[in-house]
Amino acid sequence: MASHKSEKAKAILKEVGPWFLFLPPHSPDLNPIEMAFAKLKAHLRRVGARTINDLWKAVGNICDLYAPDECWNYLKAAGYASN
Repeated sequence: MASHKSEKAKAILKEVGPWFLFLPPHSPDLNPIEMAFAKLKAHLRRVGARTINDLWKAVGNICDLYAPDECWNYLKAAGYASN
């Protein structure tokens, strides 16, 4: 998203003090949410929901499948987790 790289956004972030890192384009292996989305999409394909209500139910059920240690592993695999 262009707003994430705007000069105004950079100035605001610099003022507040956090560090930030821009990922290279098209690098899902460095983005933990992409790993989680891959699992979500695979389960959604298996479920085959055909209505909005069924889709939302499926998403809710699938989200219950993400264990905390699995989420931690997504962060570790992307190089963000510390010991």
